[in-house]
Amino acid sequence: MTSKLNEAALNQLFIDGRTVHGFLPDEITDAQIHEIYDLIKWAPTAFNLQAARFVFLKSKEAKARLMPALTPGNVPQVESAGVTVIIAYDTQFYEHLPSQFTAMDAKAIFDKNPEAANIAGFRNGSMQGGYLILGARALGYACGAMSGFDNAKVNAEFFADGRFKSNFLLNIGHQADTTKIWPRGPRLAFDQVAQIL
Repeated sequence: MTSKLNEAALNQLFIDGRTVHGFLPDEITDAQIHEIYDLIKWAPTAFNLQAARFVFLKSKEAKARLMPALTPGNVPQVESAGVTVIIAYDTQFYEHLPSQFTAMDAKAIFDKNPEAANIAGFRNGSMQGGYLILGARALGYACGAMSGFDNAKVNAEFFADGRFKSNFLLNIGHQADTTKIWPRGPRLAFDQVAQIL
């Protein structure tokens, strides 16, 4: 039986976890990137499928390839982040299902149904992107997710063969200062978004 996380942990993941727009000039090492992934790879998805593909941009040269696709307001965030991640999904993720999910032939559900594969790939890849945010926060990093970019340009630059499709971007690092965090906005109440039947 699992136990409830303590209040400090919950606050770090959710209540106090904010979208950060400015980062300290700290390096995020390859080992630290591996640590984040090795944590979040265990998070649940349909059939254990791992559709997400992560491209971690650390160097100035790598980030320069991304710059033409960004909206102007997102350029400083990428420049300051320890690493910027392209969260994409593999349109042929199902090729790995025979080893990932042995309970049944899940590959057969998708290998002749590209529409179902695209829906499942995008949906589960998006979940994995969310897990990446929570995993990075759990390990003490600040994050800033972004959708202000041209997907077609990113796909052409980084995924030219067309198999992977970009979804969103995530900056990871250590928070520079609170002036680069927008004021906390309200959230909708339970009754506005949910019902119990």
